Amino acid sequence: MRHRSWSITWSGLALAAGLLVLAQSPAVAQQMQMMPPDQVELIRGLLPSVVNITSFVVEPSPTAGMNAGSTSGGQAPSHPKEVQGSGFIVDASGVIVTNNHVIDGAYDVHVKLSDGTVVWGRILATAPRIDLALVKIDTKHPLTVVHWGDSDKVQIGDSVFAIGNALGIGLSVTSGIVSALNRNIMDTPFDDFIQTDASINHGNSGGPLFNRQGEVIGVDTAIISPTTGSVGLGFAIPSNDARFVAARLMQGGQIAVPYFGVKVEQVTPDMAAALDMKQAVGSIVAALHVGGPAATAGVQVGDIILRFNNQTPSDERALLRDIAKATVGETVPVTFLRDGQEHTVQVKLVAWPAMEGNSGAATGQARKPVMLVPANLGLSLSALTSDLGAHYGLQMHQSGVLINGVASGTDAFERGLVPGDVILRMQDKDVSSPEEVQAAVDAARAQHRPFVLALVLPKTEQTTPGPRWMALRVTEEVQTAGP
Repeated sequence: MRHRSWSITWSGLALAAGLLVLAQSPAVAQQMQMMPPDQVELIRGLLPSVVNITSFVVEPSPTAGMNAGSTSGGQAPSHPKEVQGSGFIVDASGVIVTNNHVIDGAYDVHVKLSDGTVVWGRILATAPRIDLALVKIDTKHPLTVVHWGDSDKVQIGDSVFAIGNALGIGLSVTSGIVSALNRNIMDTPFDDFIQTDASINHGNSGGPLFNRQGEVIGVDTAIISPTTGSVGLGFAIPSNDARFVAARLMQGGQIAVPYFGVKVEQVTPDMAAALDMKQAVGSIVAALHVGGPAATAGVQVGDIILRFNNQTPSDERALLRDIAKATVGETVPVTFLRDGQEHTVQVKLVAWPAMEGNSGAATGQARKPVMLVPANLGLSLSALTSDLGAHYGLQMHQSGVLINGVASGTDAFERGLVPGDVILRMQDKDVSSPEEVQAAVDAARAQHRPFVLALVLPKTEQTTPGPRWMALRVTEEVQTAGP
């Protein structure tokens, strides 16, 4: 995430959402009421092709206020974090396109369909450089697949609408126009974003940007905003780029990006004047990799590349996109300007050197972290006196057990128990001592139950006041997440 006078904020790295609503949310209904009947029917037909994605990743846990002994072995504790995003179905077998940053580092991926069904998602492949990824789901009923549109035909002023998991509340529809094309927000060397004023927020990442024919012409990816919300500056990866990457990932699980071996810069008007050029065109070579394809073919520093593989790139980013779309092992013509004269050489493209890594690779879920479950669940407990009970909000007739500390890295810690919470019941019995709490835990283990039910009066205020039931794990969970 970059911060300047404005900030570039990923649409999918959201504040954790509360309850996810059904696909036909009030926001969707309100938008539909403002649209012509034919557009309403079009959108209703597209909703089943769009999904909500919740990824579970691991990040360091704060330990302040945890006065029980740590069970993390001296290492920095970690805890699961939910990342909200969107995606759309591109193949009837259950293949979904989304942004890489929505599922990056996830050990578990949940996909919610428009009918409310939640299924487990498996990461098929990723292309981090262009921020795209494929997720696979398996369902027992047919899936609705999107139709790709031609982003090269998109024009400024075209009407568009976005569907996505805005702010994690569920599928929402927003409409607007194409505000600009070929936007460079300095996120990747290939930036070619479609800009739209259709509202795109956290959670929309990976969702589709549709044209008025119901075709996907972009993948919602980023916003620029002085706040964390939408101000009408949303950006989508063009569908032609996304479709190309998705097809390559589906075929082989990875993208072998050709290596040209040059560093280029756009020729500016000032550069053109210095070189006595009539107009500023092409990309000037700033550096060459010794022994690389371009150097081997005779390209030199200072040459101005005009055409690559019979294409005339509009700028250096377009040149890099043309290189990326070529094939490793292919020999392509490259035309450049040197000393006022055009020259054409044949360049054989090779795969990127191993040290540079790949733009896309087949990948699986990260391993699910083990949540420790000590004999006492990691809880430091004490009995409540009458005075303490009144202090913690208990009625005269109520008994309870005070939680003094929760060990970090434990399942109880991850489920949200904190010092100051009061345990009122375990299973179907009131408790008034730490021994009674432990007896209920031991009984659950003896009966080979994975959880024990606790009624807890939280220390902190809640939207709905009063105690709440919590299922606490009593056996360690060590398996990798799966269906």
